Amino acid sequence: MRILNALGCPEDTELSVSIVGDKAIRRINREYLAKDRPTNVISFSLQEGDCAGITPYALGDVVISADTAAREAEEGNIAGFDRLCFLLLHGILHLCGYDHERSGEDQARKMEQKERELFRILKKEGLLNPTGS
Repeated sequence: MRILNALGCPEDTELSVSIVGDKAIRRINREYLAKDRPTNVISFSLQEGDCAGITPYALGDVVISADTAAREAEEGNIAGFDRLCFLLLHGILHLCGYDHERSGEDQARKMEQKERELFRILKKEGLLNPTGS
């Protein structure tokens, strides 16, 4: 809830979070995004498209691959939980309209800056490993 508040979301805001394996996220990625490979996180907004506004407090769904997150944590020499939290932040930012893929370098930088800001909030509140490993 702290992150949603920091993003200016109303108090009643909801989102769904699913943590799955590479096999499941690959299937989701293939079926919904036409990319036949596993990925670390996928977000599905409930505030876009034909159904936008039907449930104004439901942001959408964030799906995270625990397998990919674990590999990335190991490769980056960071705590697995910290990586999962970072991916959750990333997914939430997508649900709040941030984009790094289709909107150019300026928007990508804004999203990265917001990710770092939110990650610092979690660290400051003692929710993450203070050393990052």
